[in-house]
Amino acid sequence: MKVGVTGGHGFIGTYVCEELVSRGHEPVVLDHHRKPAQDRWELMLGDVRDATAMVELAAHCDGIIHLAAVLGTQETILNPRPSAETNLIGGLNFLEAVAQYDLPGVNIAVGNHWMNNSYSISKSAVERYAHMFNADRGTRVHNVRVVNAYGPRQAAAAPFAAAKVRKITPAVVCRALSGQPVELYGGGVQVSDMVWVADVARALVSALETAERGQVPERTVEVGPAESTTIRAVAETVIELCVERGYAPVPIEALPMRPGEQPGAVVTADPETLRQIGMDPATLVPLRDGLARTVDWFIENEGVHWSVPDQMRLARTTN
Repeated sequence: MKVGVTGGHGFIGTYVCEELVSRGHEPVVLDHHRKPAQDRWELMLGDVRDATAMVELAAHCDGIIHLAAVLGTQETILNPRPSAETNLIGGLNFLEAVAQYDLPGVNIAVGNHWMNNSYSISKSAVERYAHMFNADRGTRVHNVRVVNAYGPRQAAAAPFAAAKVRKITPAVVCRALSGQPVELYGGGVQVSDMVWVADVARALVSALETAERGQVPERTVEVGPAESTTIRAVAETVIELCVERGYAPVPIEALPMRPGEQPGAVVTADPETLRQIGMDPATLVPLRDGLARTVDWFIENEGVHWSVPDQMRLARTTN
């Protein structure tokens, strides 16, 4: 199949494109900016908020995986309009486009769909619209809920790199490798399932292939581990892995819970739902193995993908 991937230049998007190629498909990226390092696939410059661009993508593809979104749990609360416009309107444009050309589609949904922040609200609304389209317009769209995806190439936020949205794994890994205390919202007592990004890509592509065969199960597919863990346990594992590689141990410090997330929140997935798209939950990469590969990648790419600020570098050397 020739498969459109909205947001294909993003963290998950690049893994999806690689997975598509590995299965003999041809990705076509729809993104609003060009990344020269990722010009491995056909690119359509466009915005998912533009209905014409989405229809044009659908007209030249055999299926679409919809990933493009404005991210951020706390980052979108003070200004929810961009996430509403991109996530809601972009999601509707995706659904209208696959309906017009009777294409199989996959909509990436969020594990914390029930939280009251702009990102979760807008994404969960599109998930419900997809159910409506399937029921009343005969579309073949899978919703695939993904918990916290992690792995190599995930962008780090300031002060380590230029990303505007703070993600758990890069934040913890970069601070541990820099010799800085690892800061966790709410002390990290909240449960938040983590999933290897390549497993996310496998699930998304498997869902598309299942939809292409006309199979759209009623239960939403969820991508996540069988055993849940707290954010603090994830941070402790990262620190242990860094120590094993010769870095000094660092403490964990608690920050106030960030806006848009409840204290003691539990974000989990039911991996048994993966069987609906032909995936065995036992094949998911174990958390410690995935974190070890992620830590190694960040070590290898220091100064390229991310950098230790000068004042932190001095402190690391002194200690």
